[in-house]
Amino acid sequence: MNARAAELGMKDTVYVNCTGLPAAGQQTTARDILRVSCEICRHPVYFNYSSLWLSNLTHPSGRVTDLTNTNRLVRFYADCDGLKTGSTNAAGYCISATAERDGMELIAVVMGAETSQSRNAACKSLLDYGFANFAVVSPDLSDCDNQIPVRLGKDAGVSAVPEADMALLIDKAQKSGVTSEVTLEPTVTAPVSRGQRLGTLTVKSGDLVLKEVPLVAAREVERLSYGEIYRMVLMRAAMARTNAE
Repeated sequence: MNARAAELGMKDTVYVNCTGLPAAGQQTTARDILRVSCEICRHPVYFNYSSLWLSNLTHPSGRVTDLTNTNRLVRFYADCDGLKTGSTNAAGYCISATAERDGMELIAVVMGAETSQSRNAACKSLLDYGFANFAVVSPDLSDCDNQIPVRLGKDAGVSAVPEADMALLIDKAQKSGVTSEVTLEPTVTAPVSRGQRLGTLTVKSGDLVLKEVPLVAAREVERLSYGEIYRMVLMRAAMARTNAE
C-alpha cells in the first residue's frame, strides 16, 4: 500500500495497517486523499456501486439485508455519484465526494469534521463553489483544416491531432471569451513518425493564453523509395504531355 501510494504521488501518507483504523504513525492528508480519489475515478465500474443509495443482499437462506449508502450526498446532492465516507474518533468525520455536472467532475475532500452533518454541509459548500465558479471547455477543431501535405510520402497528407486532452478548467467568467488558434507547419517531408510535432493549438481568453497543446501526427507516413519517386516523376511527365496534346 505504501509503495502504491508513492506511485500516486501521495507524499504525506503512511499506512501502518490496511483497515484505516487509528494506529501510531499512520497518517494522510486531504491532498493525498484527492490523489487516490482521482485514481479511483479512472475505474468507472466503481460508480456502479458508489452511486447507489439503497441496495440489498440476499442470504442463501432467503434472508434479505437492506443496505443504505453512508454517503448521504448521493441522495441529497444533485449529480453526486460517490465516493467514500469514513469516521473514527481520532480522524473525525471524513468524506471524499464526487459530482459531475455539465461535463465537469469535481472531488471535494473534507476531514476532521465533528459530525456527519457538518461534514456533509462542508462538502456541499465546496461542490457548490466549484460548480458556480468554474467550467470545463474543450476547443472545437471540427472546422479546422488539420491536414498537412507530406512531401515524398507514400500518403499525400497527414492529420494533426492534439497530443493531450484539450479539456481545460477555467474561471466561468472567462468561458464566453475563450478562443482557439491553430498554427501548423505548411508542409512536412517524409518520413513522418506518429506523434511528431506538427503545430500548436493555443487557447486564449482575450489576450491571455490559457493553454498551449502540441499538435502531432496522427499516424506515420513512410518515405517513398527511389524507385517509387522515379515512377511518380514518369507518371507526372506522361500526364503533362497528355494535357499538352
